[in-house]
Amino acid sequence: MTSPTVLVVDDDRANLDSVARIFQREGFATLSAAQGTEALEMLRRPEVSVMVTDLMMPGMDGQELLKASRAIRPDVEVVLMTAYGTVETAVAAMKDGAYDFITKPLKRHALVKAVQKALEKQALVQENTSLKAKLAEINPAGGRAMVGQSPAFRAMLDTIRQAAPSTATVLLLGESGTGKELAARALHEHSARAKQAFIAVNCGAIPESILEAELFGVERGAYTGAVTRREGRFERAHGGTLFLDEVGEMPLSAQVKLLRVLQEGELERLGGTQTVKVDVRLVAATNKDLQKEVAEGRFREDLYYRLHVVEIRVPALASRREDIPLLAEAFLRRFSAKNGKVLRGFSPDALNVLENYAWPGNVRELEHAVERAVVLARTDVLEASDLPESVRKGPLGSAGQLVIPIGTPMEEIERRVIHETLRHTRGDKTLAARLLGIAARTIYRKLEREQGGPDAAPAPPGVA
Repeated sequence: MTSPTVLVVDDDRANLDSVARIFQREGFATLSAAQGTEALEMLRRPEVSVMVTDLMMPGMDGQELLKASRAIRPDVEVVLMTAYGTVETAVAAMKDGAYDFITKPLKRHALVKAVQKALEKQALVQENTSLKAKLAEINPAGGRAMVGQSPAFRAMLDTIRQAAPSTATVLLLGESGTGKELAARALHEHSARAKQAFIAVNCGAIPESILEAELFGVERGAYTGAVTRREGRFERAHGGTLFLDEVGEMPLSAQVKLLRVLQEGELERLGGTQTVKVDVRLVAATNKDLQKEVAEGRFREDLYYRLHVVEIRVPALASRREDIPLLAEAFLRRFSAKNGKVLRGFSPDALNVLENYAWPGNVRELEHAVERAVVLARTDVLEASDLPESVRKGPLGSAGQLVIPIGTPMEEIERRVIHETLRHTRGDKTLAARLLGIAARTIYRKLEREQGGPDAAPAPPGVA
């Protein structure tokens, strides 16, 4: 196992060499930089685990370097050194994400301990991330899984785990292709009904003329062709969970009967008079605005409130872009096994395309794209060329990297890079300029030109 690498930054060459030797004697690999801009380049190296930097330096000081490191390498822990150990400076550094704060004159033991603790925290964060990703793989029937570790995904999962043990009706909201049925299965499998049936009905896929029969059952002779009594989905789900997908497509006549089942826990089969008691936990889903449907008379208001006891929003893939590599790997494993292929993963270019595409079809579109790539793969690594053309040349999302087509004018490339960097620095133009290696005045000037020239706000005095 390779030793962790510590990046030491200090404009005082004697102190720089002294601190580097301390870590080398402790068995760490080290990199040294005498200024912040030099350290930024070294931070991009994947082997760097911790950065120990002086706070007071000419040019880019330690606090600016800290902010820049959080933008380009948020996984690297930062320990600050300073001879100016004021409480205010320490608090400001910790708020900006520093792990620890060491005052000069440096004590070898304190310095080494701070880095060891920073590495321990880093390992715990990585382990926690890995465990959350594994815990998030809820494997419902059929071998499909919910996969993710993004804040939006974890928030949804937490709500599912809270709501699952109850008997409350749940309404799942979200765009098409986000995985609402998997969320419904997760609710079922984390409930006391997990050993009973999970029955799914797509209300939009069943013709209106037979939807009521499918849901509530049919008595013999109810209509031409009804030669036997047949149980509906509610009866088949007795003791378990019934999932009504696209509930907003349900006709008003069926909505009335559904409301009675929810209120009374009983139903009558089509063409019958006998009351049948049912014990069903109902989960409904829609990509429609049901409140708008209610206002326009297409959905019953009393039914809406019966369904809307617990609301869970299933996030669009655009709001959980961190999960794209995890999802892609999960789909790769599944489709490789299904097609009898041995694939090692994605090339950097292929991952770059996946992470930058807008994914209007959400997780379902990603799943289909990976399946196609697996089927057409010529080597044991999926290349960008294996992905659908619609993904390779489609609309871009807002990821941490940019895909710029060949032939894009340099002025447009420059504009897009500046705007994306500003997005990552949350509008901090000085920090963006340092990351791009240009003068802050250049950014102000280019933004001013975009906004209409001399009427735009000028750069502040003293910005070089």
